[in-house]
Parts: sequence; C-alpha cells; structure tokens
Amino acid sequence: MTRGAIHNRDAFLEHIAHRLGRAPRLSGVSRPQWSNQPQWKVLAGYSQDDLLAVLREQCKLIHTDYIETTNAGLAGVLKQQVTAYGGGPVIVPDDPRFAEYGLSALLRDEWPAERTAIHIWNPALGRQNIDAAEQANVGIAFSDITLAESGTVVLFSRNEQGRAIHFLPKTYIAIVPKSTVVPRMTQAAAIIHEQIEKGVLIPSCINFITGPSNSADIEMNLVVGVHGPMKAAYIIVTDR
Repeated sequence: MTRGAIHNRDAFLEHIAHRLGRAPRLSGVSRPQWSNQPQWKVLAGYSQDDLLAVLREQCKLIHTDYIETTNAGLAGVLKQQVTAYGGGPVIVPDDPRFAEYGLSALLRDEWPAERTAIHIWNPALGRQNIDAAEQANVGIAFSDITLAESGTVVLFSRNEQGRAIHFLPKTYIAIVPKSTVVPRMTQAAAIIHEQIEKGVLIPSCINFITGPSNSADIEMNLVVGVHGPMKAAYIIVTDR
C-alpha cells in the first residue's frame, strides 16, 4: 500500500450516498460558515502570560505539579524534579529538542555518572523500548501543543517517541515551552487541520494528556493514579 494513498474511496462514498438516497457529491462542497462560533471566544485576547496564569490554576485542579523556569535553569529544575519523584530509571524520546534546550549533558553524562539509569527510545530496539517504559520510574517528553483551559499537553507520536513513554512509567514530566500554550482544544484542532491542508503527514497517534491518571467512575469519588502515571509535572520554559 502506498504511504498516504486512499484506497476504495469512490466505492465507499457511493455506498454512503446510496444509503442517503442521493447521488455522490464529489465537488462543490464547501465548509459551512456558522453564524455563532463560541468555541473561538473562550480565552480570546489572552496574552501568553495570561494563558500561563490559566494553566497554572488549572494544574491545581488536575493534581499536577506546575514549575516555571528559564531555558538556562531547565536542566537543574528537571534534575530536581526527577529526584523529587524518586529518581530513575528514566525514559525519554530521541528528540532533538533535548539538545536544543541544553539537556544533552544531563541525559548522557550527569545521570549516567550518578548511576541513574536512562533509556532513550530507539525504534531499532522494538519491544525493548516498551519493556524500558514499563520499568521506568519517570517518563519525560516535550509538549507539542499545550491547552491552558484544561491543562492538557498534546504529544505527537513518531518512530522516535512511542506513546508508551507517556503512559507506562510510574511518574511523568512534560517540558512545556511557553510558545506552545494555546487557549483550548479549538486551537489545537486548527493547528492539526492546517498541517493536513499543507500536505504534512501528521502522526497516526496524537496523545492528549491531562495530568496524572485518574478516575471517578465509582460514586464520583476522584482517585488519582489508577491506570497510568501516579504523578505528573509540567515544567514551563518561560523564554522559549
């Protein structure tokens, strides 16, 4: 199957049209312009600092540690937070942003020298990556888009960043560049749609994570840390 190709589309659309009792509409279809679009009004006009204030308050409600730092202080803050969560083993994706944000020395020198086990996701290792995620105490990744309203980090999976990093370790840390913070899901969907319109091949798996795992299925009593990371922290890099 050719990557990105659509197969049997015409037959599928003809079947749907037949069930609707009309001929297929293959052209001239335009997106409706709704007179009311309240989804765009939530947090409209907020500055990036205003959005951070909303995110900070939301983190209190979703039981997530919120830490602000600069790029220069990120390595020290990250190391401190991992220690607060009990240390390694640590698992991270093979993400060039770790080098861009000055974390290479921490990952490749400091932690190994301190005998803090660290696994960098390697697609060539296959199942070994998932095993490492299961054994990890802390998973660390960069947020691609961050929703202030709900306190949600959006993460695009790829070969070098399997979704197990976000769900299998005991605790989780998301590094959140300030520039990634948007008001809500509306803007995240628009960003993803824009990439599709430009012909960008987006990941087949996009994770929306809102703090540590939790459930209120039984009598609406909230229980935190039930089927994934028991604790979560967002480290906001205020100058990136």
